[in-house]
Amino acid sequence: MTGVSSPGRRVASALVAANQSIPREVINSARLHLLDAVGVGVVAGKRGPVAGVNQIALSETSGVSSVLGRSEPASVAMAALINGTLIHSLEFDDTHVASVMHGSSVLASTAIAIAESEGTTVESLVSAFATGWEFLIRIGLASPGRIQANGFQITSAGGAFASAAISCLLSQDSTDVMSNAIGIAGSQAAGTFAFLAEGNTVKAVQPGWAAHAGILAAELARSGVTGPSDVFRGKYGFYSLYARDDSGGDRLLKSIQDLGTRWYLPEAAFKLIPSCHYIHPFVEAVERAVASGLNWTQMENLHAWIPAEVTAIIADPWESRVRPNKSHDARWSLPYVLAAVLIDGPIGVELFTGECRSDVMQLAERMTFEPWANSGYPERYPARIQITDRKKRIQEFTVLDVKGGAGRPIESVEVIGKAQLNLHDAGWSDERVERFIHVLLHESDTPIGEFSSLLRANN
Repeated sequence: MTGVSSPGRRVASALVAANQSIPREVINSARLHLLDAVGVGVVAGKRGPVAGVNQIALSETSGVSSVLGRSEPASVAMAALINGTLIHSLEFDDTHVASVMHGSSVLASTAIAIAESEGTTVESLVSAFATGWEFLIRIGLASPGRIQANGFQITSAGGAFASAAISCLLSQDSTDVMSNAIGIAGSQAAGTFAFLAEGNTVKAVQPGWAAHAGILAAELARSGVTGPSDVFRGKYGFYSLYARDDSGGDRLLKSIQDLGTRWYLPEAAFKLIPSCHYIHPFVEAVERAVASGLNWTQMENLHAWIPAEVTAIIADPWESRVRPNKSHDARWSLPYVLAAVLIDGPIGVELFTGECRSDVMQLAERMTFEPWANSGYPERYPARIQITDRKKRIQEFTVLDVKGGAGRPIESVEVIGKAQLNLHDAGWSDERVERFIHVLLHESDTPIGEFSSLLRANN
């Protein structure tokens, strides 16, 4: 049994307490983020780059947890793995900007699977989802940018801890079980940026694996397996190993002290473009240039200043970004996406399917970049571009922060509209879409069974 005053026990107790008294504003935000995640995951199960994963373990009949895009359920951990993968696969899922957490891909997939297994209400699902978000954000904020700088995707590396916590909250486990589950999750943290070299789709799996890992960590803890009660600190603690930051664990434990009084989830950003979030403010800058009268056929050069911390993700090596090997890889290509916006206007999922377009790559060749030190990242995602036309006229456009986050929030109607489009695109009827949105956003104490039946109907 972990000690009463152990770090793990303190974290678990704080999570349980926070889950019991969540402000209405936070619950409403959680409902919107859950809706957004399901909409993205459902359409990804129909036409995403890894849609085939929803056929994994199709012959399994013992599970009760929904798989997005199919009518047959699966086991809890398998459903979470598949759904988390689908939700993240389009790069269309939400992000808390400062912590760089794609929270819902991990947390929605965990919460839905466990809530269905436990037979809870939709309201309990939403509450645990919100609490998990608060934990996950704090994990990222304790060492902002450092884990990514060392080659790990923070969502997947830190996600297993929050997934384990959600599993224990919905299963009403003791704080001892939760402390052990969080400690066990430290042995399952994973997810590198190696996929960038070849544009592999495995990045999509990383949040799903974190969800899967956290659920199994909780199962192991219930079975008597113990985990370190101080998993975030020390020589072999999470932050020392993954962030090379010996103080990150102390900062996390300090931040846990205001869990339940300081709520971060309403600051999380919704994505309006299915590409890497770092590219979004640059798209807006280009749209401003077009609105000012820019004709791309007359453009001689577009020069971008990119936050130095993210150049390896959306710019380096530049030649490969200008001419990506695969359309899915283009989600992380700043020049390719900007060229497509200049030629086509607003972009959607279809840009990242099929073969890479020669006209887009030819325009991307007119672009250059340089790293931007002290840009304000990661507290904000800024963009700065300079466009020179063939008459040597120069215009500059700057976007101080990405749209959709805390600094520039969008209205709930835009989030709902995005979900409606995604669900309709996946083949859902108008009646089914509207009923699902009503259940998720407006009803209280709805049995999870109705939520599940809407997810599975006629897939």
